[in-house]
Amino acid sequence: MKNRLSVIVAGGGTGGHIFPAIAIANAIRQLHPETDILFVGAKGKMEMEKVPQAGYPIKGLTIAGFNRSSLIKNIGLPLKLVQSFLQVAEIFKRNQPDAVIGVGGYSSFPVLRYAQWKGIPTFIHEANSFGGKSNILLSKKATAVFTATDGMETFFPANKILVTGNPVRQNITQSGIDKEEACRFFGLNATKKTVFCMGGSLGAKSINEALNRHLHLLIQQDVQLIWQTGKLFTAQVQAEVQHLHWVYVSEFITQMDMAYAAADVVVSRSGAMALAELCVVQKPAILVPYPFAAEDHQTANAMNLVQKNAAILVKDQDAMEQLIPAILNLIQDEQKQEILRREIAKLAITDADKIVAKAILKEILKSD
Repeated sequence: MKNRLSVIVAGGGTGGHIFPAIAIANAIRQLHPETDILFVGAKGKMEMEKVPQAGYPIKGLTIAGFNRSSLIKNIGLPLKLVQSFLQVAEIFKRNQPDAVIGVGGYSSFPVLRYAQWKGIPTFIHEANSFGGKSNILLSKKATAVFTATDGMETFFPANKILVTGNPVRQNITQSGIDKEEACRFFGLNATKKTVFCMGGSLGAKSINEALNRHLHLLIQQDVQLIWQTGKLFTAQVQAEVQHLHWVYVSEFITQMDMAYAAADVVVSRSGAMALAELCVVQKPAILVPYPFAAEDHQTANAMNLVQKNAAILVKDQDAMEQLIPAILNLIQDEQKQEILRREIAKLAITDADKIVAKAILKEILKSD
């Protein structure tokens, strides 16, 4: 059996791509410690910060996605694509990977396409219920496609699909943190009802605006708040709540295990990874789907839970008027919280990372 392996993990752009990739990398390392893992992402994107924080090296490509709002900005795309392929060729020459894993995002395309051209096994992980464009194009020559849900034959070759669920970070699946410790971490009071609101790395406009306008209603009910604003809203929110000791505000919360542990109720978008984590941590959730996601898949994700009595839905367009009342109704209804906890727990998959890692290692090592 070959001892030292080299694996490249490509993609990113959002936490929904990056964090599953890190979870898969961690599982590969656990199962086969003698594995060198290199990430490849897009220069200027959040993976260039988040991956090194997780302890892995990363190389950035000079590449950008197609800009639908301004066609003139796409003039340089062909040159950037050529540059990225040259950069990939150099990366492969130095690292000689045994396998390449793509998690979505436009930076995954040149890496996996080059690997396929070189005859190197390629694996795709699709976190969403709607196949991404890069993943769809690459799947035809991929060794295997790992999906979060069934019914993905619309996007990928049926004989290559393995339904695994979404890999959730180990510090979340194995968290032993209690509410008291978590609240102390955020400078909050463990005896108070606590709501954790998150809207992704850029922030959720509807959630942020609803909270900002109606904070006084939370104050009246003695509810405290952990508020991940996203970078577009941080300055505005921090200026307005700096005198409120019961509100913890951050652009991006890295210690998600702490945030989940502190929360009695979570308010979230309904991206695939957010829902996977909510199922694992078994938290009562109010979901506000992003309405402009491809094929409105966030609403489909949310309805999958709502129909199982595992979450509450507030439409984005209704958030300003309905979100705070929904929060207050749920935070005061212990019976409803218990029902939501029980039903969402039934949907949890805690070992998706290991399932994916085992399948990849089996393929790499089968010829040795």
